[in-house]
Amino acid sequence: MKYHPITKEITDLLGKNGCWFETFVHEPVRTSEEAAKVRNGYSLKQGAKALIVRFKNPSGEKKFVMVVMSGDLKFDKRKLKNFLGVKDLSLAAEDEVEDITRGVKIGGVPPFGNLFNLEVLADKSLFENEKIIFNAGDRCFSVAMKSDDYKNLVKPTICDIGAKQ
Repeated sequence: MKYHPITKEITDLLGKNGCWFETFVHEPVRTSEEAAKVRNGYSLKQGAKALIVRFKNPSGEKKFVMVVMSGDLKFDKRKLKNFLGVKDLSLAAEDEVEDITRGVKIGGVPPFGNLFNLEVLADKSLFENEKIIFNAGDRCFSVAMKSDDYKNLVKPTICDIGAKQ
């Protein structure tokens, strides 16, 4: 099966850096809840949900940031606005996501915003998990890895932006 090239970039990056990881091929999934059902041995909380958010900086320029959190959370728009110091923000449109990620479809976006020149904001609760799992560029392909390795490779800004669903 042919996956998006970012899938190989991620597995190569993990291998090159000596990170433990495992991969899963599964039926196509778009949501964290769907993914948790097909990833044996992993919980919804271990899922690393990656969202791309659009906002305008104080000078009015349109900016994008990647928000990553446990699959059992939703992002708290108020907390994120306060953290970024902006008045308005929204999820990026599907076409914007595909432009930014070089064609990755929503539901397949990996939490490696650094590979797309995006700042990454990760909710602190993600690191309560020893291992995390995420779709790695395709809705049919997941990668599990240690959360400490993720933190070291991606270097996200860790903050409190999640809320219970």
